[in-house]
Amino acid sequence: MGYFDFKDKVAIVTGGSRGLGKAMAMGLAEAGANIVIADILEQESLNTVEEIKKLGVSAISVKIDVSNKEDVNNLVQKTLENFGKIDILVNNAGFLRTCPPEEIDEKTWDLVINVNLKGQFLCAQAVGKEMIKKKCGKIINIASIAGKSAFSQALCYNISKAGIIMLTKSLAFDWGKHNIQVNAIAPGVFKTPMTEEMLESEAMQQIIKNSVPLQRYAEPNELVTTVLYLASDASNYITGETITVDGGWTCHL
Repeated sequence: MGYFDFKDKVAIVTGGSRGLGKAMAMGLAEAGANIVIADILEQESLNTVEEIKKLGVSAISVKIDVSNKEDVNNLVQKTLENFGKIDILVNNAGFLRTCPPEEIDEKTWDLVINVNLKGQFLCAQAVGKEMIKKKCGKIINIASIAGKSAFSQALCYNISKAGIIMLTKSLAFDWGKHNIQVNAIAPGVFKTPMTEEMLESEAMQQIIKNSVPLQRYAEPNELVTTVLYLASDASNYITGETITVDGGWTCHL
């Protein structure tokens, strides 16, 4: 079980102030890691940092727009200034906007692609440069089952998440020689601030009942153990993979 001791490890979690990001950050902190919350939501990030510190580890927040290269470079600089290294990156920041494909405007396309796909690339690239220097590191990209099976009226989101799966494979292929493992997680339907209202609708509840073999949505903490596994030495020979955590939704697609 020593594989899952993260004492003195340093983990960046983008979009870590709430929802899945917060759950993953808290889980890593409970396992002993020091945490950097990288999020555009400044006050919520500060609140999450205070919760993490109560677990006996160090934590800081850095305000960031992940689609902005200067912000990303500042994130890496602030992390190194405070902790001296980066062991783990959880690329979680994401954005969903639904719209019929024929009505998508260029602004919507750019916003979703820039945050979800470009943002993960920029963060992985900047952090990867530091991991290459020390010849080790763990990068966990958060994709979605929408990247494997299209969701209606979510074209930009679907494409961005499919791109993340290929981004994961490509980085794993090129960085394996540096002992950097790059993997992804494709969550199904989890209850988060972004999905809470949608999950209350009778239509969505029926979709879950019909589509998910476990017949329920997931709570954020049900993603944590997969993150801990991919962030730990227990997964040192796994790279380029996307692990689906969806209650079985995609097993029949």
